[in-house]
Amino acid sequence: MNGYIDFAFLDSGTGGIPYMLALKNKRPQARCVYLGDTIHFPYGQKTKEEVIESASSSIGLIIKKWNPRSLVIACNTISVTALDELRARFPDLAIIGTVPAIRLASKVTRNKKIGLLATNATVANPYNERLVRDFASDCQVFNRGDPELISFIEHKFFNATKEERLAAVKPAIDFFHDKGCDTIILGCTHFTHIANEMKEAAGQDVIVVDSREGVVNQAIKVEDSISQAPVSMDEAGINHPELPEDCTFFCTGYKNQKDEEEYRTLCSNFNIPWGGVVALE
Repeated sequence: MNGYIDFAFLDSGTGGIPYMLALKNKRPQARCVYLGDTIHFPYGQKTKEEVIESASSSIGLIIKKWNPRSLVIACNTISVTALDELRARFPDLAIIGTVPAIRLASKVTRNKKIGLLATNATVANPYNERLVRDFASDCQVFNRGDPELISFIEHKFFNATKEERLAAVKPAIDFFHDKGCDTIILGCTHFTHIANEMKEAAGQDVIVVDSREGVVNQAIKVEDSISQAPVSMDEAGINHPELPEDCTFFCTGYKNQKDEEEYRTLCSNFNIPWGGVVALE
């Protein structure tokens, strides 16, 4: 296996794991590491300044510990709020963002009524409004910020029964049904964990979309362009001899006693290594 990390993934918690696994499915030889900034979860309730500073601290930690060739910000809130600022702060790191799949939704909707399920920060961000103007100007887009569902996914989903999972998504599904939406965008990466439950609860006449395919394709494109350059001594792992196992999940801390058990269960369910806590400086 190569001596450096190809892709680091950053999210406020567990939401970006399906993105990492989707990338591994397309690029099995890529070496990945994952950091959930769990001590600052949830990002969707933070101010712009708080999002920028929290994400910057995590990126600094990622660079110091693993020095990846590319970073996938597997978080819509960070991406729509802080992507330009983060790229300016870390100009030597290739950063790939994640934004709601509004363009895809506009292509597949039949009745031009689209539901966007996201964090409060994402649905209220002007960047999201710009995406709608640019790619879905002929559609009605109904926004729903759902911090309760995000919290359920982060802390309860992986030990929940199917009935509990379906009950958790029902308020969102009912909201979009009432609006007549035939397409629902999962505009927070956490929601990709419940894509199957969303599809089942919504019914066969509703299309559920997310941004995994687009983000993964862009990340691979960026990595391929980087790989054309010579590998430096640092990239080769000289300064990072103890790299983690591929796809190891790390977090920045616990807020509740049960957090570690929940994250260990998550790693077991996804068959990825558990790395424990790496504290922010």
